[in-house]
Amino acid sequence: MLLAIDVGNTNTVLGLFRLDVPPPAPGASSANRPENERELVAHWRVTTHRTQTSDEYGVLFVNLFNMHGLAVDQVTHIIISSVVPPVESTLRRVCEKYFHLQPIFVEPGIKTGMPVLVDNPSELGADRLVNAIAAFERYGGPCIVVDFGTATTFDVISARGEYLGGAISPGLGISADALFARAARLGRVDIKRPQKVIGTNTVTHLQSGLYYGYIGLVDGILERMINEIGTEVRVIATGGLARQISADSRYVAQIDDMLTLDGLRILFERNRTARPRARAH
Repeated sequence: MLLAIDVGNTNTVLGLFRLDVPPPAPGASSANRPENERELVAHWRVTTHRTQTSDEYGVLFVNLFNMHGLAVDQVTHIIISSVVPPVESTLRRVCEKYFHLQPIFVEPGIKTGMPVLVDNPSELGADRLVNAIAAFERYGGPCIVVDFGTATTFDVISARGEYLGGAISPGLGISADALFARAARLGRVDIKRPQKVIGTNTVTHLQSGLYYGYIGLVDGILERMINEIGTEVRVIATGGLARQISADSRYVAQIDDMLTLDGLRILFERNRTARPRARAH
């Protein structure tokens, strides 16, 4: 099995894929089932802790496996994308100590199969590259990926599978945090879709402004990107807030919660050696 790990600023997402999928039963068809549904055995979302030790992460991962009746020695390969450098060395030690494997990191030198047409390709976050690869593989191009995380990122892929560029905006969570921190008389509220745009109290005023204001931001950027591309574009949303925010978007056509994990699986397959990776000692 392959363990895919995506380390974000707020959350770390893990997915366990079965690499050798048995063929469908006679008469059964899997043509309409997405690849990740056929192969993804389990997935988890945990908080990213920059100061957590390798043993603390190791115990957490082992417990997650045990809760699903899985054993860490079932993992034969590990691939990691990370935008939090302090955690990378910690996770490398976790892989070596608890899984006895050397992980593959999404970093310069890895085979991607996607030309990156930006000024400095090394500046592109690993998660954004992974999302772009998965989106083009699964939905074709041109397409735009909107990832609702700590920051909200927009990534544009051409019809030929080239990464063209994108945009970064503050995420909804940190936008709300900034408002609450700077406005003394405004308390924190649950960020959700209010029943009406015109609020009748402070709580619904805040909810309306945060929710619909953020949809305006997302759709405004998407509208300009689509006009700039000049052809029909498919928009795919992913990330922790994708389902909450995309429901009222005029442009999001697809929500794919497993896009990043599936991108890591695709990247692993493109860099897979003929033999299983050597276990660490």
